Amino acid sequence: MTETRGADAPPSTPSPTAEEARALLRERFGVEPIGTWSAPGRVNLIGEHTDYNDGFVLPFAIQQRTHVALTPRADGVARIRVASTFDDASVEVALDELDVLFPDRRDEVPEWARYPLGVAWALLAASGTNASDVTGIDLAFASNVPVGAGLSSSAAIEGATAVALADAWAVSLDRVALARAGRVAENEAVGAPTGIMDQMAALLGRADAAIFLDCRSLDTEVVDLGFEAAGLELVVIDTGVTHAHSTGGYGERRAACERGAAALGVPALRDVSLGDLDRLATLVDDVTFRRVRHVVTENQRVLDTVRTLRESGPTAIGDLLVASHASMRDDFEISVPELDTAVEAALSAGAVGARMTGGGFGGAAIALVAHDRVDQVRDAATAAFAASGFAAPTIFTVVPSSGAARD
Repeated sequence: MTETRGADAPPSTPSPTAEEARALLRERFGVEPIGTWSAPGRVNLIGEHTDYNDGFVLPFAIQQRTHVALTPRADGVARIRVASTFDDASVEVALDELDVLFPDRRDEVPEWARYPLGVAWALLAASGTNASDVTGIDLAFASNVPVGAGLSSSAAIEGATAVALADAWAVSLDRVALARAGRVAENEAVGAPTGIMDQMAALLGRADAAIFLDCRSLDTEVVDLGFEAAGLELVVIDTGVTHAHSTGGYGERRAACERGAAALGVPALRDVSLGDLDRLATLVDDVTFRRVRHVVTENQRVLDTVRTLRESGPTAIGDLLVASHASMRDDFEISVPELDTAVEAALSAGAVGARMTGGGFGGAAIALVAHDRVDQVRDAATAAFAASGFAAPTIFTVVPSSGAARD
């Protein structure tokens, strides 16, 4: 695969969210922005929990974005201030204190602020830049990426911060290096043991396409999705059940994957084939075996999905999406009743395929649906949630969109 370096530019018309970020910068810090930058959330079409196992994933950027307004500090003070529409309080840190805060004292910073501050810290380290050699900066964030829905609102913050600071500080790093900085921020500054898929999708997204990513080499290929030509919509059913990757469930799954790789004497589950599973069953407990089986079969499903999209188009990938959900429900055990209900309702209403997306323990399901069946899927999911006594889901469509850029 060849490495993708850039991303399509987003529409030039300022969005309401970009204007919110600008207004917040003025309100909190009394300064005018020199510009706004943004990065998208993402939907992972298929390939869940394969990224940190050096496997394959197939995400695409969506039209919902996080915007950041930025201005260099005029007082010459080497400090970074961050504000967000999510929190009434702002956070201010000296640039040379970032090394002290992260990772050992990260709990002294509110979790939302660890994302942009962590990116600043990682960006300076990745570029070999001393904190004393860059100007202080003020940042204000606004977003319309749903939080906790499995659409990677965190990587949208990281991606927007990375491109904004890279421009403001004249840091010469390519898109892959910026994605790596975002992953360092998430892993070490926030404390969430995630892989690099979300950051790569946010930085490298392309309109009307998915990014086929090899998480070991970080090579990428653009894969045309062809949803519109096939008369399909990608519907997101947000269950409203929130999740946090910095807490136990995610880390436990990752530890099980590491145990499985160690039992087979390989660096990562990427190196395990379907034919190795019988031997693994004799080496590990049942829970570890099922965790590994999900990752190994999910890697194969990603490869099969890419091939099927290229050979037969998107109407032929439905069974792969359904099999992915069953594997996450039964082997990886990261689904919840609301997600299962969403998937079952979408399929009963005629969706081509459906699955939960994101890290699990809540968040959203996705359904690939013919244009003329979107209303039926929406009605079926709403009715199924009501019948089960669940709070009503939020249902919307997403469009494969461009990656991080200056607005």
